[in-house]
Formats: sequence, structure tokens, C-alpha cells
Amino acid sequence: MQIDGVLIPILAIASVPIMAIGIPLAKAYARRMDSRPAAPALTADASARLERMEQAIDAIAVEVERISEGQRFTTKLLADRTGAAPPPAPTTFTPR
Repeated sequence: MQIDGVLIPILAIASVPIMAIGIPLAKAYARRMDSRPAAPALTADASARLERMEQAIDAIAVEVERISEGQRFTTKLLADRTGAAPPPAPTTFTPR
């Protein structure tokens, strides 16, 4: 592809107004992006609510641990009981 001799001056002249308009627009857009807050701040009500949720989750975790400990204890008792006493001997049927 051959570039026409007229195209180069047209592009050079057109690039000046494009840059004159584009650079301030890019700077304004960058300033607008920088001025936005990174994360919205929590209200006092939301903070208190999150604190209550955290306490409730901690309480649930403690209760689940208690339940699992009780289940382990019961399983151990059942295992010890079945291991200590032998199962009853099967009875055999004798015909008369």
C-alpha cells in the first residue's frame, strides 16, 4: 500500500486539534476517577449489626463444638461397650 503525499500533511494538521481536545478530556476523566472513594464507609447502624452477627457466629461455633464433643464421647462409650461385652452366641436349632 502506497501512502499518498497529501495524506501526511492532513494527518499532521488533524492531530493538533485532536490532541488539544483529547488531553484535557483525559485529564478530567483521570481526576474524576481519582476523586471517587475506594469503598463506601459503613454507617454506625451497619457496624453495630455486623458486630452482633460476629458475636452470634462465634456463639454458634462454640455450640457446634460442644455438640461434636458430645457426639465423640457418645461414640467412644458405644465403642467401648460393644468391645467389652462379646455378642451373645447364636442358638442352634436341633430337630427332634
